[in-house]
Amino acid sequence: MIKVGIVGGTGYTGVELLRLLAVHPHVEVAAVTSRAESGRAVADLFPSLRGQIDIAFSEPDAAVLHGCDLVFYATPNGIAMQSTPELLQAGVRVIDLAADFRIQEQALWEEWYGMSHACPELLPQAVYGLPEIHRDKIASASLVANPGCYPTATILGFLPLLEAGVVDPGSLI
Repeated sequence: MIKVGIVGGTGYTGVELLRLLAVHPHVEVAAVTSRAESGRAVADLFPSLRGQIDIAFSEPDAAVLHGCDLVFYATPNGIAMQSTPELLQAGVRVIDLAADFRIQEQALWEEWYGMSHACPELLPQAVYGLPEIHRDKIASASLVANPGCYPTATILGFLPLLEAGVVDPGSLI
């Protein structure tokens, strides 16, 4: 069993992730955090999960998250980078569903997202989590950056053309 924590379990991304993981045969959801809903049963907020998960939302707690094998961040941009270094040092794998690790160049990341990056030293080690092109790297990565929807659609559309040599990669932008 993979022991999983979800930071930010009440937004659209968090609840969809929770719905998928709650029925996964190899996953134990050990923590689901929400400051606003702390103490409330997940199934009370999301009745569709009744009978699938018996856990309450909690405040983000480093000790609890350090006990997980994997932590997902389903939070707004700027949150995951605050505690990811600590989790990685504790041997916990991290998947960020926001944008904190999507761009490996610090200056470019800061230009696009309008904030300073809290752990720029981790940017180069984040694996771009698109399995169609990085399946092997994702499997062994300690830090996975979830790609955005627009880049995913673009990459998946162009990938077969690039692989077939039909399109010059230098002409895409």
